[in-house]
Amino acid sequence: MCGNSIRDLVELCCTHNYCCYRLWSIVLGLEYFTARMVSRTYCLAYLCYYHLSFGFPSFRLLSDQRWNTKQVLHGRCSDVSCSGRKRTWMCALLQNLSLYGTDIAYVITTSTSMRAIQKSNCYHREGHKAACSYGDTTYMLLFGGVQVVMSQIPDFHNMEWLSVVAAIMSFTYSFIGFGLGFAQVIENGRIQGSITGVPADSVADKLWLVFQALGDIAFAYPYSIILLEIQDTLKSPPPENKTMKTASMIAIFVTTFFYLCCGCFGYAAFGNNTPGNLLTGFGFYEPYWLIDFANACIVLHLVGGYQIFSQPVFAFVERWFTNKFPSSGFVNNFYTIKLPLLPSFQMNPLKICFRTAYVASTTVIAMIFPYFNQVLGVLGALNFWPLAIYFPVEMYFVQKKIQPWTRKWVVLRSFSFFCLLVSIVGLIGSIEGLISAKFG
Repeated sequence: MCGNSIRDLVELCCTHNYCCYRLWSIVLGLEYFTARMVSRTYCLAYLCYYHLSFGFPSFRLLSDQRWNTKQVLHGRCSDVSCSGRKRTWMCALLQNLSLYGTDIAYVITTSTSMRAIQKSNCYHREGHKAACSYGDTTYMLLFGGVQVVMSQIPDFHNMEWLSVVAAIMSFTYSFIGFGLGFAQVIENGRIQGSITGVPADSVADKLWLVFQALGDIAFAYPYSIILLEIQDTLKSPPPENKTMKTASMIAIFVTTFFYLCCGCFGYAAFGNNTPGNLLTGFGFYEPYWLIDFANACIVLHLVGGYQIFSQPVFAFVERWFTNKFPSSGFVNNFYTIKLPLLPSFQMNPLKICFRTAYVASTTVIAMIFPYFNQVLGVLGALNFWPLAIYFPVEMYFVQKKIQPWTRKWVVLRSFSFFCLLVSIVGLIGSIEGLISAKFG
């Protein structure tokens, strides 16, 4: 995605790559997560996640020592650079599972936005009290069908224009969400909500909400699952790690600004009645065309974004099969296909079967658990500690030759353990919320 040798242009490319991959989660759900936490606790949690995600993925993974990004992505890292082959394979497995989970979230979000466009038009025609109810299944199947076709496009990950379109779309709907929240606060003439957030029947119920919110916020920040992918597309000079340090710093500041603005103004606009999804939960009804446009931007962004997250998984699995079965025709043979009105292209049986099965599985899981906020919480809690904290810390120990029981070793071990506890409570709360949404 980023290949220009001009330093400033490369840094800009990397910055908007990261921003567009994560901005979709902020305008859609963070004001809902804010409502479930004590407001001051929410702001403190944001600051903590900001420093954790910035300090470790940016300055530990991207330390002054340069290492082979492709080896890490493909599970072949040496003992020196990644603290052991087993840990490297575990890291690669978790990274690919995270990419898979993100694609499930993309299916849910896209179908929700497509449904929101239909509901917005219905409310505009029939009135805000009309029973405009539509299902998600049709839109999920439609999105899955589109992805089956797109997954077979050769060299899809090398389409530079895709990053440009995604960046424009993500910033567009982010500004719309921020603007609508701000305008609603001005129209209300006061700040909605309270210092304690949404009331609960008991302390235990409130804790479940706070735990789920921690998982949701965790999803919004750790970008270790795409950081290596972005760096893998860079060309040097300048050195890839130096470019990524600058790009990461800019991207973190930009996303933090949008996170706080959309989360805080969304909650200030609706208080305890904050919808689970700012642009699809219909806190806003008018102007309906602007709501439609914002959701169309989300759909357009996520149609391409799904492939950005799935292509590394495709490459990882297909490379493994190629190395495991070098003489298999099913794995290695390509066949030329010519369809009417289309240029000829080559197809591989393994790619057709695996990629189709991959898309089908994400679509089916999304249909079984179409719960946007709860799914984000589970994914965030699962990804945060191992990918954003544990593995970067272990790499840092190996690269810097940190001896056990030194002060730095004790501090980082304690820090890692604390983050593990945060991930555990976030995961418990998110799973409880998912079960309650499914069977409650």
